[in-house]
Amino acid sequence: MDQIKITGSGSYIPTVVQKNDAFLEHSFIERDGSSFQVGTAEIIEKFKAITGIEERKYAPAELNTSDLATLASEKAISDAGVDPETLDYIIVAHNFGDVKASNRLVDTLPSLASRVKAKLGIQNPNCVAYDLLFGCPGWVEALIQAQAFMKAGMAQKCLVIGADTLSRVYDIEDRDSMIYADGAGAVIVEKSSESGGILAHATQTFTSDGEADFIFFGEGYNAASNGSEQYIKMHGRKVYEFAISQVPLAMQACFDKTGKPIEQLKKIFIHQANLKMDEAIVKRFFRRYKLPVPADVLPMNIQTCGNSSVATIPTLFDMVKHNNYQGHELHPGDLILFASVGAGMNINAIAYQV
Repeated sequence: MDQIKITGSGSYIPTVVQKNDAFLEHSFIERDGSSFQVGTAEIIEKFKAITGIEERKYAPAELNTSDLATLASEKAISDAGVDPETLDYIIVAHNFGDVKASNRLVDTLPSLASRVKAKLGIQNPNCVAYDLLFGCPGWVEALIQAQAFMKAGMAQKCLVIGADTLSRVYDIEDRDSMIYADGAGAVIVEKSSESGGILAHATQTFTSDGEADFIFFGEGYNAASNGSEQYIKMHGRKVYEFAISQVPLAMQACFDKTGKPIEQLKKIFIHQANLKMDEAIVKRFFRRYKLPVPADVLPMNIQTCGNSSVATIPTLFDMVKHNNYQGHELHPGDLILFASVGAGMNINAIAYQV
């Protein structure tokens, strides 16, 4: 039986480095517009201790999200050795479209997928291009959708991309602005006669208890803004508590479908949102199997790449796959898990065998 496998990957890590010290010039304020009782330097120090972020990468002004997506896609196409004209679907997961550095306006018309297809020069009209809005778990969900097309006999080969430029939608007076970053990751998925591939998946959306408003597009904290601009906003404590309680359950639901022993799990590629939060999620996940967290199971690049939303998992996967990032390696037959959480609130996971 044909399996659905990743046959190529690529990423674009932006070249503009924004270190934590750059935020010393910012004057952060509370949600109600009042000043913090501590200085900016102390805020930054606490931020690093919690999130692990030391620096993040921003896209140069001349590149938009669709450009980042195209650059990552070109690498994935080359890595897989496929003819782009043979692609059946191009699925681009993002949140804000092409946000130009000059005006910070959200632009999703036409879709980023159509823009990527045009930039790749693909002529085939049967290559269908569309966008997916699913918060930070968007790339994982796009991979799930690509698999569904293939299982249904509607596709043989798909390009799945996660890309965002969150540096262009944050409020400079919001301390959460230090989290956000830019990037793009892409994979080619194909039907394959080889063993492995996507073994199982799980997806959930929570909205019944106010979760839909945990991460949102809202006004700046400075009353002088008069609501004239909108920015990415989140209730950080609510997101944290939701994630550490619900994500481990979804990960377990996904992994248990494989029927494989947990001891075979080699790596977890989790959305790079917050170092302490991700570590807590993984610890709770293994606790459900009455096991400690294995050494080297959790590759992380948030320390230098920040949180680039849908791009975090595919970029990290590509870095490990091609560069043995920070000593992490992938070998044929390795069992890995993709897992993410984000605006919606959405959660998903994929069990995958390399």
